[in-house]
Amino acid sequence: MTVDWELFLSSFWPILSGAIVGTIPLTLMSFTFGLFIALGVALMRLSHLRVVRAIGWFYVSVIRGTPLLVQLFFIFYALPNLGVLIDPWPSAVLAFSLNVGGYGAEVIRAAIQSVPRGQWEAGYTIGYSNTQTLWRVILPQAARVSVPPLSNTFISLVKDTSLASVVLVTELFRVARQIATFSSEFVLIYLEAALIYWLLCLGLSGLQTLLEKRLDRYVAK
Repeated sequence: MTVDWELFLSSFWPILSGAIVGTIPLTLMSFTFGLFIALGVALMRLSHLRVVRAIGWFYVSVIRGTPLLVQLFFIFYALPNLGVLIDPWPSAVLAFSLNVGGYGAEVIRAAIQSVPRGQWEAGYTIGYSNTQTLWRVILPQAARVSVPPLSNTFISLVKDTSLASVVLVTELFRVARQIATFSSEFVLIYLEAALIYWLLCLGLSGLQTLLEKRLDRYVAK
């Protein structure tokens, strides 16, 4: 196969720009909102109230039991039939956030449960309430346990944002597809898009390692 290096170089910045203005902001927003959802659902799953636990379980079951693409299609295409109109970008953020919330909830729940019961008792001993013990004692320790799986979720989300192109969100993959369609060099352009995705994930993996080392020092204090 003859590589059209001129096309490769000329298309690199447009595709990278799609990542900068689309993929990265979409990932950051969705993951941030998703973490709040995940923490709330994880606490629901650990609740002493059976009804609350059941609601949390149902949410996680639906999110983990259905494809992300179906969730995205439902929000963008099905909700309008119910009278709920959402623009492409908010639709993508909502779908990705809910998805992260479902998977992240189980990670956070497991991390909280991994903290020894004695840590709860230690918090009560120094006069902390249940909520204070959770936020000041348990969650900081659970954070170290949850960083690797949550980081993997974040990195996977970077790649999953390519699905946003099906609801007309302009991001890395949509730009690449437009260039490939115009130039008819599908293999070259898609390989270029894959290269950029790989470089992004490689950089995030490095940041994950640094974060884990910092948390190790924090927990050790």
